[in-house]
Amino acid sequence: MQWTQARRAEKMNPSVIREILKVTEKPGIISFAGGLPSPRTFPVSAFSAACEKVLRDDGDAALQYAASEGLAALRALVADMLPWPVDPALVLITTGSQQGLDLIAKVLIDEGSRVLVETPTYLGALQAFTPLEPEIVSVACDGESIDIADLRDKAKDARFLYVQPNFQNPTGRTMPEARRAALSLEAARLGLPLVEDNPYGELWFDTPPPLPLTARNPQGCVYLGSFSKVLAPGLRLGFMVAPAAIFPKLLQAKQAADLHTPGFNQRLVAEVMKDGFLDRHVPTIRDLYKSQRDAMLAALTRDMPEGVSWNSPAGGMFLWLRLPQGVHAIALLPKALERNVAFVPGGAFYADHPDARTLRLSFVTCSAAQINTGIAALAGAIREMQADLPATGMGSEAPAATATL
Repeated sequence: MQWTQARRAEKMNPSVIREILKVTEKPGIISFAGGLPSPRTFPVSAFSAACEKVLRDDGDAALQYAASEGLAALRALVADMLPWPVDPALVLITTGSQQGLDLIAKVLIDEGSRVLVETPTYLGALQAFTPLEPEIVSVACDGESIDIADLRDKAKDARFLYVQPNFQNPTGRTMPEARRAALSLEAARLGLPLVEDNPYGELWFDTPPPLPLTARNPQGCVYLGSFSKVLAPGLRLGFMVAPAAIFPKLLQAKQAADLHTPGFNQRLVAEVMKDGFLDRHVPTIRDLYKSQRDAMLAALTRDMPEGVSWNSPAGGMFLWLRLPQGVHAIALLPKALERNVAFVPGGAFYADHPDARTLRLSFVTCSAAQINTGIAALAGAIREMQADLPATGMGSEAPAATATL
């Protein structure tokens, strides 16, 4: 039997992160690699009680096929929790927010379509878009995200711009109010739709992020959200809010993909959420993650050699680090693994022209003690690589370790 694969299948690539996670299953590895929420934040007792109640009171419906749009009660709860007026009829419950990216790709991308992304961008978005064979174009970014002038130069005929304004994966950066206002105005002027992905927006440490882009122009944006980071990723529950102009096609794509997101899981989340549980629960996640971020920043400041730079994220789960001249993340990874510490090389997050000296560190699944041990080990691996560089390999770049990436 000869199987002939579709051409688009050749565009599908394994997740670099998932491949690295296989290595991190080795006992004793301290992993800064995965984008996994801390299991300490999972509200097991709340879900245990909700499970019993849903099965007792609504078991037949919970275990039956369901509407493709999602459970009406959950759609209403989603609409109510968003910071702009949202019609629940325009909320689509998805099987994780990753499915939202897949549905957007199927509905909005043709072969050769121009799609704009940040530099760098979320790897899962690249995986969702690439099989549809678009032209994926990176828009220049600074520490505040999208460069408006570069966006203007590249926006012609683009289907949409994909952007994560809050605590971005992989960099952890947050788009400030002035940049959001400018981006929203420019996108509207250009007639450029925005796909706003916000899985981390509730995980702020000191102050909430500014108003979402979608709130400023709901007809020009699709908004993606997730329950994975505030409740539990194993539920595979996300949502999207889309304009009426494209909602029916997104719904049809959803029907073709999986008929509907599991109704049992939707009822569990609706039951847990109905009495304001998230308002009480999410602050405990913020406190935990802030303490872990602080531990990592302190360890980086203490242990990193000259030439290493990093940022200080105001929320989320990730920190972005840049290595000294001559030290590449791909080459560093095996040396780090020998010292029982793992990370994700940053090159995988670029649609083009990757920066080989970047890497992503997740700080939320390790204790402060593990962070101290792991960062010290990573710093040791970097020093080992620096020692192996030829005398001219360092060039003229040798700034002191800094947190101003």
